[in-house]
Amino acid sequence: MIRFGPSGIPLSCKGRTLRDGIEDVHTLGLTALEVQIVRTNVADRFATVDDIGLKPTEIEDELIIEVLRGTGKNRKIAPLNEPIQKGDLILSMINPIARNYHHLRELGEIAKNLDVILSVHTPYYMDLVANNDLTERSIESIRWAGILAKAMDAEIVVTHLGMYGEYSKKDATETILKNVALIQEWYNEFKIKVPIGLETSGRQEIFGDYDEIIKICNKVKGPVPVINFSHVHARGNGALKKKEDFQELLDKVKKFTKGKLYTHFSGVEHEDGNEIRYTPIKKGDLKFEPLAECILDNDFDMTIISGSPLLEHDAMYMKVILERVLAKREAKAERQKVKEAEKEAEEATKEGTEETAVKGVKSLAEAKKTAKKKSVPSEKTTKKKK
Repeated sequence: MIRFGPSGIPLSCKGRTLRDGIEDVHTLGLTALEVQIVRTNVADRFATVDDIGLKPTEIEDELIIEVLRGTGKNRKIAPLNEPIQKGDLILSMINPIARNYHHLRELGEIAKNLDVILSVHTPYYMDLVANNDLTERSIESIRWAGILAKAMDAEIVVTHLGMYGEYSKKDATETILKNVALIQEWYNEFKIKVPIGLETSGRQEIFGDYDEIIKICNKVKGPVPVINFSHVHARGNGALKKKEDFQELLDKVKKFTKGKLYTHFSGVEHEDGNEIRYTPIKKGDLKFEPLAECILDNDFDMTIISGSPLLEHDAMYMKVILERVLAKREAKAERQKVKEAEKEAEEATKEGTEETAVKGVKSLAEAKKTAKKKSVPSEKTTKKKK
């Protein structure tokens, strides 16, 4: 199945809550929504008498994202399904995407009932390279995104990995490998089965060209590649032009994803192997038609998220292009059937028997009738109808 959706709440959505966004995506005929965690600011407090004995997921007036137990070097993260104890330090999200865990689960159920799959994207500025305070906050952001994703039954947590900075590519890769492995171990320990999606980057100074992402996924079991076609195209100086270019990318990814591919697509302005900015699809030199051809050549289960400035409009535009390419293929197949029927009718006439001639003419008529039904209207005709 191919799903399309926006990166964030649709621009046309009158309400700005996540529930509004899910319902609006469904109304637009789309089937995916990437939830944006713009920032992961938290407030901390010590457990009160009222908290003790309750599970963090049962607290109704805040979204507790972490409970720290113990002191000093003995301090550890307590599972969210364990009762709060005296002395626990509670971390709650400021301006969360949901009021509490009941609300998160409710959002997940609404999405499922409307056939909208959810995913979570961590804050865009991440650093798993420098091993400084920002790295610690980045690791926390990926951990917390996993908690939110699990509660909403989201399909993937998508993240960037950071800039090379003063480090060589080799050193940056080794550090990222260690940090991604630590995060994955934490996911495993806390039974978060949502995969961590490592997104390709669109600039030379940012870790995450296609081969680097594949290398991390080969070394650490669990994370999966997330192909941002715009980033790959920009970093490769306009590398994605033909159907075969897309096919090569997707062939390498399939072994990590168990058949489920998660991708991003938009128009892109680029120069010297660097993304400058996203653009509407119609204004960029990255075309969706070759990818549509590639999709129809394969039995993909793929989600395509629009990061375009037009968000849901370009998500719907990609869906229209895919349907148009499919219709053209079907019309071509029917025209081929007409040709074959014409040939059969001609051969039947040459044989000279009335029975075979009538049979051939009927076959031709049926083929032409089917072809007419499946013919694709031209863009000019479609505009006139509108």
